[in-house]
Amino acid sequence: MVLPLTVTDPAALHRLDGLFGAMWSIKRAVQRDARAKVDAYWDACRERHERGAKAVRQRLGLSREALERCAYKHLEDSGHLKHHASKALAMHMADEVWNGVRRHLFPDVTGRRFGRPNAGRRHDFTRIPGRARSHTIANKWETFRLVGTLLGHVTACTGGGRYPLMQPHRMPPPAKPDGRVPTGKSTRRANWWDHTGRLAVVFTGGPEGKRGDLVLPVRIPQRPGREARVRHFLAAAARWHKVDLVRRRKASAPGGWVYEAHLMVLGPGYSSPAVRRLRHQAARLDRIGGVDGNVSNLSVVSFPARPDGGKPVSTEITLTDVERARLEKEAKKRRGRARALERSRRATNAGQYGMSKKQSARAARRAAKGLEPRTVIVPGGARTARSNGVPQQAFRHDRLSSAYRARRARRAEAEASLAEHRRHRARLVARKVIAAHGSVLVVEDCDIRTWYRLWGKRLSQTTPGMLISALKAECEAAGGRLVRASTWSTALSQHCLCGERVHKTLRDREHKCTACGLVGKRDLVSAALAAFVRFHDVDDPRTAFLDTTASRNAQISFTQALEEALGESTTPSPNTSRGAGRVAAPQQCGASAPRTAGQRNRATPDEPCLVRDHAGTPGPRTACSPPAHPSVNRGSSLRSSTPGTYDGWRGP
Repeated sequence: MVLPLTVTDPAALHRLDGLFGAMWSIKRAVQRDARAKVDAYWDACRERHERGAKAVRQRLGLSREALERCAYKHLEDSGHLKHHASKALAMHMADEVWNGVRRHLFPDVTGRRFGRPNAGRRHDFTRIPGRARSHTIANKWETFRLVGTLLGHVTACTGGGRYPLMQPHRMPPPAKPDGRVPTGKSTRRANWWDHTGRLAVVFTGGPEGKRGDLVLPVRIPQRPGREARVRHFLAAAARWHKVDLVRRRKASAPGGWVYEAHLMVLGPGYSSPAVRRLRHQAARLDRIGGVDGNVSNLSVVSFPARPDGGKPVSTEITLTDVERARLEKEAKKRRGRARALERSRRATNAGQYGMSKKQSARAARRAAKGLEPRTVIVPGGARTARSNGVPQQAFRHDRLSSAYRARRARRAEAEASLAEHRRHRARLVARKVIAAHGSVLVVEDCDIRTWYRLWGKRLSQTTPGMLISALKAECEAAGGRLVRASTWSTALSQHCLCGERVHKTLRDREHKCTACGLVGKRDLVSAALAAFVRFHDVDDPRTAFLDTTASRNAQISFTQALEEALGESTTPSPNTSRGAGRVAAPQQCGASAPRTAGQRNRATPDEPCLVRDHAGTPGPRTACSPPAHPSVNRGSSLRSSTPGTYDGWRGP
């Protein structure tokens, strides 16, 4: 849970800035040591071959314990870092560096390795991980600790219940308890564990800290509908596990940063009653559906798992006119912010840019008339470069004004807000989709990176990848699964429900089968075929094949209803009007994402480009139903609670 921190005291802000600076120094030093050890590890090819990779790593100190000792040494050798950071924070930061090194040294399940650990920039360092609370030893927090109780916080902010909850903008930090506390046989001195008032995050500052405890008041979320979520996470203090200190850029905040405490709680997450009802409704639906992701829309078609379970339904997720209009408005704001940043950079670094054609012509006219030349404040020409086209001065060496930094921070805030609205819209749409089609869905294993190479940032309008990821999360939350099928072995866009192969390019958006006469939207037909994909191994998309017998039986059984479902959406649009205009980043040109590939100025390939380790690697293209395989697990492979689907049912 994210808990905003109210930090308005200049001394506390200065101390927080010093804490983040100290932790950044420790992380950079440990990462530099780790990079040197990684380079030495890869250079020792002969030693790794003779003695083994593990022996080389032990010699170089490429382990979690060795990096922790490096962090301790940097902390002890420096004189000032011990006044800000503690040994526990340094150890946990070394653990974070080791996680990056481990992803680089050892491949994951797909055989992919990550790059070498990189320290990055200081302004990109926004998170200090805390040590977990000990649940075996009472009253033991090693780094940041959350003190107080929710009841005490509410009581203090409501005057004992006399008026509604009011949290002032400037919240003074709570005082540390004093006096003596009885322990049975004797008494002890009161500490933060005896504080039962307002919530606060406390950091002692380390063994060498001489400025006392750092106390940061907590402001609980107070927006409508947040009370149940706050009580779920904060009511039981025994479940509080770990606190991370995070800062986020905000131009209007003192110092340009706002601080948050990310609380990890042991236990299940929170879901609102409405979300639980939707998931319960999706779990009870005995249906299996298919999803077809496209550049401009997302199509979903589902069928009942039993012959008497209903009729096929379809859903199309597209941008509405209201969303397009608001996207145009956001695009205009984004272009204005980009122009303002460019003007500020040019004005501050005028010597690195030449004059534009218009400015040069104006200067030539003034010189011809004998007038004094005017100083160009904002040159509009190209950047001064060498003969090979490389700028004479790198952009990172430019002088940046305070106004430029403030504008850049505001632009980052706007982009973060747009990204959060995209994720929120994807979650809302995914919940409504599974409520109508069930929690068992099949989608093609497409490579979204190929789409970005073809259409660029236009995909940010409809966000097909984000919608599919949200569908996967919601299917799993409802007890189902979103299964991926290889595009190479199924070729859903090139087949009909009757089993015939219907060749189509991406310019053809209408499906017309000459064998059975089926006419419908191409995306809806592909989504319907995805519902009849079967697997030899559900976890391996390459084992997918199209069961044309089941699709043909469904086509015969649902003749009229299937034509209606494939012609247009038969369910209400899951698009939400609340915040619909902020669902995606603005476009670059044009009013919307292209509906067809014909709007592009060059030909579009029929199949996505094949990349290494992708599920569509060339192999046997089975497409239609293959011969019986002993490991085939048909209807029950997707829904274990359903004894059979169209595989064992023969329609009239």
